[in-house]
Amino acid sequence: DEIPKAIKASQIFLACLSAKSANKQGYIQRELRIALDTLGEMLPGTIFFIPMRLEECEIPDLRLAEVSLNLRDIHRLDYWEEDGFEQLERAIGYQFKLEPEEPKQLLSVFNFEVVGVNAKGEQIRKESKQSQYFREDLGKGITLEMAAIPGGTFLMGTEDEEIERLVKKFNWEGFRRERSQHKVTIQPFFMGKYPITQAQWQAIASRTDLKVKQDLDFKPAYFKYRPDSDRRPVEQVNWYDAIEFCARLSKLTVREYRLPSEAEWEYACRAGTTTPFYFGETITGELANYNASNTYADEPNGEYRNETTPVGQFPPNAFGLYDMHGNVREWCADTWHDNYDGAPTDGSVWIENGNDNRSPLRGGSWGYNPTYCRSAIRYDYYFRRVNRINNYGFRVACVFGRTL
Repeated sequence: DEIPKAIKASQIFLACLSAKSANKQGYIQRELRIALDTLGEMLPGTIFFIPMRLEECEIPDLRLAEVSLNLRDIHRLDYWEEDGFEQLERAIGYQFKLEPEEPKQLLSVFNFEVVGVNAKGEQIRKESKQSQYFREDLGKGITLEMAAIPGGTFLMGTEDEEIERLVKKFNWEGFRRERSQHKVTIQPFFMGKYPITQAQWQAIASRTDLKVKQDLDFKPAYFKYRPDSDRRPVEQVNWYDAIEFCARLSKLTVREYRLPSEAEWEYACRAGTTTPFYFGETITGELANYNASNTYADEPNGEYRNETTPVGQFPPNAFGLYDMHGNVREWCADTWHDNYDGAPTDGSVWIENGNDNRSPLRGGSWGYNPTYCRSAIRYDYYFRRVNRINNYGFRVACVFGRTL
């Protein structure tokens, strides 16, 4: 069959989609699947698959579980827009300027130390680690560091027995949102080493030439007047603000950036651990920024800072990610679901049958008790996508092979 061979040998696959062709069964969707499969095998930074809508139409829901790809996840071009041709020209031009490189040449290595504690908050382990990352230049001396997250399978959520123990101990029914515990397989991806900082936010929000759908407040943060505000997480940004930031970042870098799925976030937070926190059985005020005047296990009471802190101030997890417990809560891409019944097992963004007015927030914050900073904790309450609160932040993901 010459068509599959030609797709696999091509440098760019441009999928021109119209209302008539987008959902047409047969050879069109077959070729799209072949292109998706090829895309999943490619290195980050490689332009290959460009979905281009010629008119308003719905992108086909084509999912390849084995490479954790969905056609709808790929950054598309809308050719009818004013800058449609310019976007296409830039994407194609970028592809032919790339020189073949091995993965080791694309990534740098960083070293760090991880610590572990027992239920009393006493340090029982200290270990040297290293991971890979790449750095994006956002302009004016501002950079974004993206850590490589290895693929793997993990148990997402919390087992029923532990849920009932937590409900009884803390008198809160919300822990039941963490069921049913289930296996999820995650493909390799990149994740921000830190939550997006105020300096990084301003670097992108100020680029009105990159605007995709909406304007962005240049300085939305409540804690913007602190001397070290540039290094603190941006907050008071809603889900739509974060989506716009990712879209602008994608245009600037010619890579696909997005919010992580809820499964990707928990996998990255746990970093191979199965304990309530990646530090172990509990956390302390010396390990994270949260309301440490309250306790989770047998650790002593600590400091309640009552504000954000500069990113990277506390020890990272085994993947080299900082501030996954506390500081700011982090938006995920999914729509909200009250439990994991029917959740994807491939780590993809979960949209179907959810509440599209709400999205999960993960990780706890500077104002939260340790109970609500656990790796598995899920929030909903009234946390709608339009809300802007001074402990709402986010970090970005960039997936292997999914580039513009």
